[in-house]
Amino acid sequence: MSNEKLLTVREVSLLLSISEKEVIDLAETGIIPAYKVGGVYLRFKREQVLGYQKTLRPFTAKVESVSNSPLQDKISDFFYFNDFYILSAGLIVLLLVIILGS
Repeated sequence: MSNEKLLTVREVSLLLSISEKEVIDLAETGIIPAYKVGGVYLRFKREQVLGYQKTLRPFTAKVESVSNSPLQDKISDFFYFNDFYILSAGLIVLLLVIILGS
């Protein structure tokens, strides 16, 4: 068995200069081979990610010119990764208004 370190989603996103959401989407579609550790955590082999990076370079230049603003991407990622907490906070506030408003 090899002692190579598998990369996390964050490490792959930094290596490819794309968002973590895009890395997860690429893994789910099978474009980048991913491995589940413990049935939950996605991990990637460095060689496979670098192989994908070589095919990504010509495509990235086109995407960057059409891409939305970085602020909009950050906001989108924030809501993507925190939607449960935002919804839960809203529900708690609604329940407090109902309970204390009576």
